[in-house]
Amino acid sequence: MPFQRDLLLALGICSVSRKSCDHLLSKPNESCLIVVGGASEALLAHPSTANLIIKKRLGFVKLALRHGASLVPVFSFGENDIWDQVNNPPGSTVLRLQQWFQRNATFSPPLFFGRGIFNYSFGLLPHRRPITTVVGKPIDCPKVDEPTIELMQEYHKKYTDALVQLFEEHREKYGPKIEGGMKFVG
Repeated sequence: MPFQRDLLLALGICSVSRKSCDHLLSKPNESCLIVVGGASEALLAHPSTANLIIKKRLGFVKLALRHGASLVPVFSFGENDIWDQVNNPPGSTVLRLQQWFQRNATFSPPLFFGRGIFNYSFGLLPHRRPITTVVGKPIDCPKVDEPTIELMQEYHKKYTDALVQLFEEHREKYGPKIEGGMKFVG
């Protein structure tokens, strides 16, 4: 679309490439927000669930360590509840097609639906449901030019433990319908 790139850049949105993140974090008083699960996690976003793809994602930790930046756990309750998604359990044809499309087109095509303008049973508008974002305490990282796998895993564990603690601390108030709690699936 014409001017889309310019609009996104004016809003401060940039790619999540290493080069872009390095550029942002090299400036004083700048930070970046990374959706760690990305496109793959969008395919798991069903109402009343909290399935996160984070287990094997160490790049954001390495980036924080290389710049001495803090890792800040953040979770949004209700984010998965604003749209419904076509059922796509692991191993299903729908999920395999979505994953194939994601590999080849670099974005995921969740098959979602919400409400309409004059009805609440079907449409493309989001359901009117609250989203509450909670922010945890920053985890300060030392500045290490070439962090080891062990160091990255240590800070990854600190981050995931803090994320689980944040979730459990606020779950009863903001996410009582989440089935089975937070799950790290990949």
